[in-house]
Amino acid sequence: MTIMVVEDEEINWLYLNEILKNRVRVLRAVNGKEAIELIKQNPGIDIILMDVKLPDINGLELTKIIKSMNENVKVIAQTAYALSGDRESVIAAGCSGYISKPVNRDELLNLIIAYSNK
Repeated sequence: MTIMVVEDEEINWLYLNEILKNRVRVLRAVNGKEAIELIKQNPGIDIILMDVKLPDINGLELTKIIKSMNENVKVIAQTAYALSGDRESVIAAGCSGYISKPVNRDELLNLIIAYSNK
């Protein structure tokens, strides 16, 4: 399984990579432009952990672009802003689901297992 982490904050990336690195192949993009290039170069990406707040493009807008390139990839939005209506916004953008920051290790692994079986 290949998971792409779209995350610009180094500490968040290090944490996610530590959780995932011995379980799956992990790719990283720090912005929307890199994410689009990685999708083009790696069409077999299974799951994307998408930071909603990125430096160049909103993660939800980026999700729409990526889903137009690969409709089968599962996107899990990561947001520090877990507010009422967030679930509806991420689903409308094409995300399969979302996880709140700070990311809970067990919750993340359970989501990955759930979406890898769909």
